[in-house]
Amino acid sequence: MTQLSYTRGPQDKPLLAMTIGEAFDTTVRLHARREALVVRHQNLRYSWGELAEVVEDCARGLLALGLLPGDRVGIWAPNCAEWCIAQFATAKVGAILVNINPAYRLNELEYALKQSGCRWLICAEQFKSSDYHAMLAELIPELADSPPGGLHAPQLAELRGVISLARTPPAGMLGWAKLLGLAGQISHDVLRRRQAQLQFDDPINIQYTSGTTGFPKGAALSHYNILNNGYMVGESLGLSEQDRMVIPVPLYHCFGMVMGNLGCMTHGSTMIYPGPAFEPLSTLQAVAEERATVLYGVPTMFIAELDHPRRAEFDLSSLRTGIMAGATCPIEVMKRVIEQMHMAEVQIAYGMTETSPVSTQSAADDPLELRVASVGRTQPHLETKLVDEQGNVVPRGQIGELCTRGYSVMLGYWNNQEATQESIDEAKWMHSGDLAVMDEAGYLKIVGRSKDMIIRGGENIYPREIEEFLFTHPAVADVQVIGIPDSKYGEEVAAWVKLHPDQVLTAEALAEYCKGRIAHFKVPRHFRFVEEFPMTVTGKVQKFRMRELMQAELAPPLRLVGR
Repeated sequence: MTQLSYTRGPQDKPLLAMTIGEAFDTTVRLHARREALVVRHQNLRYSWGELAEVVEDCARGLLALGLLPGDRVGIWAPNCAEWCIAQFATAKVGAILVNINPAYRLNELEYALKQSGCRWLICAEQFKSSDYHAMLAELIPELADSPPGGLHAPQLAELRGVISLARTPPAGMLGWAKLLGLAGQISHDVLRRRQAQLQFDDPINIQYTSGTTGFPKGAALSHYNILNNGYMVGESLGLSEQDRMVIPVPLYHCFGMVMGNLGCMTHGSTMIYPGPAFEPLSTLQAVAEERATVLYGVPTMFIAELDHPRRAEFDLSSLRTGIMAGATCPIEVMKRVIEQMHMAEVQIAYGMTETSPVSTQSAADDPLELRVASVGRTQPHLETKLVDEQGNVVPRGQIGELCTRGYSVMLGYWNNQEATQESIDEAKWMHSGDLAVMDEAGYLKIVGRSKDMIIRGGENIYPREIEEFLFTHPAVADVQVIGIPDSKYGEEVAAWVKLHPDQVLTAEALAEYCKGRIAHFKVPRHFRFVEEFPMTVTGKVQKFRMRELMQAELAPPLRLVGR
């Protein structure tokens, strides 16, 4: 009988039937004196007991503002202590935290605030080239003349106020310190009663997916979704109160706030933020100086750390494990991380925001060849299947769309039932849009996005296969393969290539390297050597943008009539 591409994860470890606030309180009781949070760029350190005090003050301050369970509170800031505090405080009062991309500009910010119906917004003063206060003044001119909490702006009818993280907030904004000061108006008993009313299936987080077309969709996630996903990721890593995790990935994304913050919180591990945003040098410094045992990152982050000219200065020997996720993980990069960064137990995780996020994960004791060539097996208490275009489960060894079912699947897209029904079918399977192959042991290999598959002259080409091959060239540090329109073949293969420092390579030499090693129709016709790829804040490569740029670059020049 043909074995189908379906697996169910282990069931031996029970899920946590509690809210995030309850789990946080449990960790505080067990590990009050142990270090909980280190924010190096703010020179801040908290034990779990100290973190609990400021989280309680923030939660009581939010209650003093009149927030009710289910009210939305946006946060628009890079990685910082206040982000972490707000995450746990909103969970304690039942307010839904709305993660807003720090790179958002006016139109995107307005959309997220309006679509989610935010009542309050917590914002930084600025980040990189973004002046958040100036943008808010432009978007909400009424804010400056409104008392904190008394905002009434027709363009954002549900927004009542803005909480600024600046030392001196502008007129109309409530300062962070004043928010904490409001705690005196609310007793601890009032907070306890509110927390006791909450249910673990309540929505507690909205994360906007970075769509390539149309407006982003807000994935609504419950306590149960994200608390358990962070917990199970941590279980796979073998986290304990002895572990110290460097988190250079963005908190506004699941990688940071779920796999990072909640993964640490459920195990009593230490959260370490090396900077407001990823920078390879500060990450390496944090690992060495904090004697970190765990490091997270997307492949491009690990590549930047590996190739940093000062890497050899830092003692990374304290590292034992970590996760590489957020994008397809090149085999050669994985090998270098294990060998050169001492991360012998590093794991690959795969998933999407809509599944809280991790659906599959490799294990520390998986053979190296499986850890570098697959995204592991189905996570505990989840199911995975691969289906064809008609929705039929394909046999093992055949390519199909990866679907996930179980506790991690989102509640739905916020105020967007149509999009929810397009993504989650009647049997509660979340359709990822990713193409994968499952082997006889249940290990999954991602071969690409269904929309990224290249069809050249009738041949189906999977970019991931070509990327993995090009990585074997010693001069290649990173590579992304895309399909671009072609009048003869329908599509042609193009490769964007980033070289290791001090390496020189030509398109002709790289094409020659391909000949005889991969099928002729897979050899890229176009090579482009670049210093960086167009990327989202979370480190995901924007292949759609690469296609646009290549099409514009290769388009024939316009000819004027009569010339």
